[in-house]
Amino acid sequence: RAATIRRRKQSACPQTEDPALSGWIAPMLIGAQQPAFDDPDFIFELKLDGIRCIVCKNEGKTQLYNKRGHLLSQHFPELDKIGERIKKDCVLDGELYVFREGITDFFAIQKRVTLSDPFRIDMLSQEQPATFTAFDILNSEGQDLTAMPLMARKQILNEHIAEDERINVSRFVQEHGVHLFALTKETKLEGIVAKRCGSRYHPGRRSKDWIKCKNLMDDDFVIVGMIPKDNGMTSLILAQYDKDGTLIYRGHVTLGVPAWLSERGAKAARCPLSALPPGNESAVWFDPPLVGTVRFMHYTRSGQMRQPVFKGLREDKLPWECVIPSEK
Repeated sequence: RAATIRRRKQSACPQTEDPALSGWIAPMLIGAQQPAFDDPDFIFELKLDGIRCIVCKNEGKTQLYNKRGHLLSQHFPELDKIGERIKKDCVLDGELYVFREGITDFFAIQKRVTLSDPFRIDMLSQEQPATFTAFDILNSEGQDLTAMPLMARKQILNEHIAEDERINVSRFVQEHGVHLFALTKETKLEGIVAKRCGSRYHPGRRSKDWIKCKNLMDDDFVIVGMIPKDNGMTSLILAQYDKDGTLIYRGHVTLGVPAWLSERGAKAARCPLSALPPGNESAVWFDPPLVGTVRFMHYTRSGQMRQPVFKGLREDKLPWECVIPSEK
């Protein structure tokens, strides 16, 4: 099963949709989550509640891609001119988000990437403009920078961007993660990311040199089915893969019936889980499954989530990328 999952990942390797712009690089991923800490060997940045974005400037043309290499530029016309603020051809890693009422709005940015109507896209680009915050630079004028230590890349990054309201560079503090994390609680932000000062950039891989510290936990799950409830509610059935590639039941999250759920098409004939948990006999199984993010207080000893809340769908993640945290 593990070999099957590896083959699926390889076959699903994202490709840039514009062959003329081949600078896209698979982003490095956070490899651990833990409480905030102080350490002089780490820097600490705000964790922005948006979507990962790779910005490529090549021969004067600038494009935005998600973490799977799919173009985002057409969804964010308000960012058409950020290339003018990038001084050299390069590949930037960062976060794309909408900032509303003092905090980043995950639902607003998720809505933008699903729109196809040019009128609505243009309207929201003016009413709720997105911003790109760069926190790393992976290539500069054809030179691969990923083997350089983080702090050296940070210095180069600062030299590449002339900031304005649509593009900026992530600020950080060194050593004092606990204090910065406390500030995120006061301002209702999501949390912080700790990064080892000397860490290299490993494209497409998880690394424990990057650690998230969050006020609330969240995780990504395969949505394998649903159970209709009373009063117009629905319970989504969640699962994740173990290290052997087996799809394991991970619990439920209850919500209203969003449009994307009522528009679901094909249904699976049988349960895709390794074992059918009690209470799921009346479930409707999805084929293909979806991927979504759930926010919660913490995992219980039994591995269930305490006070789960559905956060939104993940269009940029594949089902077999949802792995039980202890087995990543």
